[in-house]
Amino acid sequence: MSKPSVAEVRAGGQPAGIKERTNEEHWAGRLYMRDLSPYVSTVFVRLGVPPNPITYLMMAFGVLAGVVVAFGGPWTALVAALMIQIYLLLDCSDGEVARYTGRTSVTGIYLDRIGHYVSEIALLIGLGVRAQGDGEAGGWVILGMIGAIGVALIKAETDNVVVARAKAGLPEKVTDEAMRPRSSGLSLARRLASALMVHRLIQAVELSLLIVVAAVVDVVLGDLTATRVLVAACAAVAALMSVAHFVSVVASRRLE
Repeated sequence: MSKPSVAEVRAGGQPAGIKERTNEEHWAGRLYMRDLSPYVSTVFVRLGVPPNPITYLMMAFGVLAGVVVAFGGPWTALVAALMIQIYLLLDCSDGEVARYTGRTSVTGIYLDRIGHYVSEIALLIGLGVRAQGDGEAGGWVILGMIGAIGVALIKAETDNVVVARAKAGLPEKVTDEAMRPRSSGLSLARRLASALMVHRLIQAVELSLLIVVAAVVDVVLGDLTATRVLVAACAAVAALMSVAHFVSVVASRRLE
């Protein structure tokens, strides 16, 4: 137990179907991070590190990425993107360690959810500060905060489906059929939004990479135009998606 192999940790920490989890597994996890994370998880297991401190470390990297982004410049964007990759790695690793060691817990699930909240909120606020420039308050900071509030609302709307069902004595799991809006028009709009994947703009991994692209364009243009376009787009998408997601929830059978 103290010196498990990477293969043993992979087998115990990545049960069958983990990469195929609907709305749970990030594309980057399926593409490459789940291949890398067992190596890190094995180190944590050998050192006897429990899963919850790994989750706290994940939170720290996510929040610090937002702080680093706020300073502006291409190198800070690159460093922040790297920190988000570490955040994703640790997000995979904490669950693997928990499953391998049999230390899964409600506290761990709670910390993981909070980690996603604070990290994505921090990144969007940092982007707003970056777009404003010179560390000053202003409209671009407000747009970043609007994006952050929108992200928090979307996550709260999702999590509160589980809370509402639990309080009503209903099973936690919601079927794919129940998630579809009753209205055919809303159902079509939901499928279209899913196909366009506009929601990915405000997710930490994708946003961190777009911040790097915007930083490079800013250098070429000699101003903050690209970063400001990005923060405005994030605010618009977050505001729209928070409303659309709320409508999608109440217009479906998720609460029945």
